[in-house]
Amino acid sequence: MKTLPIATYCLIGGLTITFGAMGTGGFAWWWLAGILFSAAFVPVALFGPRGMLSQLGVILPVFMMVTVLCLWSEALIFVPVPEIQQHAARNIVGTAVMYAVLAVVLATLAVILKLTKADGPTPELRPVGKAALLVLVAGLSYAFYYLVFGSITYQFFTKQYYPDATALVAKLGVWFWPIQIGRGVLMTLSVLPVIRTLRMSRMQAAIVVGLLIWIVGGAAPLLIPNPYMGTAQRFIHTIEIFTQNASLGFTAVMLLRRKQSGQLAAMPAAATLHA
Repeated sequence: MKTLPIATYCLIGGLTITFGAMGTGGFAWWWLAGILFSAAFVPVALFGPRGMLSQLGVILPVFMMVTVLCLWSEALIFVPVPEIQQHAARNIVGTAVMYAVLAVVLATLAVILKLTKADGPTPELRPVGKAALLVLVAGLSYAFYYLVFGSITYQFFTKQYYPDATALVAKLGVWFWPIQIGRGVLMTLSVLPVIRTLRMSRMQAAIVVGLLIWIVGGAAPLLIPNPYMGTAQRFIHTIEIFTQNASLGFTAVMLLRRKQSGQLAAMPAAATLHA
């Protein structure tokens, strides 16, 4: 296994976002979050497309849609503080630039460190027309996971932190659920390049994509201290987002990737790490 290059990929990639600690402190937490972001893309570096631009084309949509757009929109709904509500445009532009830089660095490191060498099963996707419908199904599944796991988390753990959540959702009326379905569709579309290029078995890809959406959509960002959430609150949300985002990623791959038959399905991607 390419242990040293992978460690270098994660450590250098993680440093990319530490400039966010300037003026706010918490350098170690920013670096740890950056390392986790980078680690989430290690399977893409190893089993994804070859070439810097191809790697960037897979990584960038995930950051822009999951880490930037979806988290930004969720904060607008549930965190009614002036710093977020009055500076929405500034916040989304700033975070978009930061994660775009991280995407470029990770794509470049994958090439410089020569990580993308391993062979593996060729992904087999559903036909285009059927895939388009299944993307919508994945979005609906996310809304279902959001309803079930979000309701449980709210009732038993986070109600004390969001006493006005019910009123905020009520203000959106019937638009709340189309928004959540739309977020599920966007996240599914963002990982579609990963799903169609990741040279792993269907089950392995489902696990990788589920963890990827969880990490970039919650686990890594929530490591960074912020003035709106305490440690316990961030931990609870990390688990909650796992139940929603990891489930979505797993579902999306199982829906959009065909079962592989015979010899290709039997090839363990892990064995190719020694190539």
